Amino acid sequence: MPLERFYQAKRAEVAALRLAAERGSLPAPLATPRPDFAAALSAPARRAPLAVVAEYKRASPSRGVIRADLEAEEVVSQYAAAGAAALSILTEAAYFHGNLDYLRRAAAPGLYPAAPLPLLRKDFIFDSLQVRATAATPASALLLIVRLTPDVAVLRRLREEAESFGMSAVVEVFNAADLRLARESGARVIQVNARDLQTLAVNRAACLALAEAHPPENGEIWVAASGISAPAHLVQAASAGYGAALVGTALMEQARPGAALAALLGGKPAVGGA
Repeated sequence: MPLERFYQAKRAEVAALRLAAERGSLPAPLATPRPDFAAALSAPARRAPLAVVAEYKRASPSRGVIRADLEAEEVVSQYAAAGAAALSILTEAAYFHGNLDYLRRAAAPGLYPAAPLPLLRKDFIFDSLQVRATAATPASALLLIVRLTPDVAVLRRLREEAESFGMSAVVEVFNAADLRLARESGARVIQVNARDLQTLAVNRAACLALAEAHPPENGEIWVAASGISAPAHLVQAASAGYGAALVGTALMEQARPGAALAALLGGKPAVGGA
């Protein structure tokens, strides 16, 4: 499924945001401080070789429906109790069955044993109005994909806009060419996706090799994403230079995603699929 298909699926959303902007009805950015996403990934790991960003994901193009029976509040509560460093919330509707409101629901203070965890809005974002819409939610970070916005000037502008609202920009790459563009744009948090969104194929070895060949520099925080389902995968990512890992399907396909995360962090056997 070409990345262009995801882009087309978001065009109606952007058009609606543009109309709202013209009418002066865009929701205002939140004025309250947001939990620091980058700091959460940089904090010393409590039980695992690196920080884990646990994902709430109901469906995906490669797997179809994963879990339709678990609401955001339940999963977020389980992840927080199990030791997640941060949370990723899928908000794309057409292919991932997400909703922007999941961010608000995931930020409810009663879901957390202590302070709320930082939330990453995981979606296909390529327009300033999408950044503004994210700023009206409790998100602490948003995802920018280099291949969706390959113009360095645009990528930099979107990152700077996110940061102006107190959010981090997680800039996703797939290979060395993408990494070069991400660094030119000033990216501070770099996510390497082992799944190529053009082909949906997963190549964890290439993900590890990229970090080994082009190590994090100048304080960059690197996140390994896709294909992670076992404690050994966390160890390998940490050894390659990653500071965090994003895990979604391998947790969501289990009966209790929080228990699966606890097993992953505790070094238990693999918890499920990739």
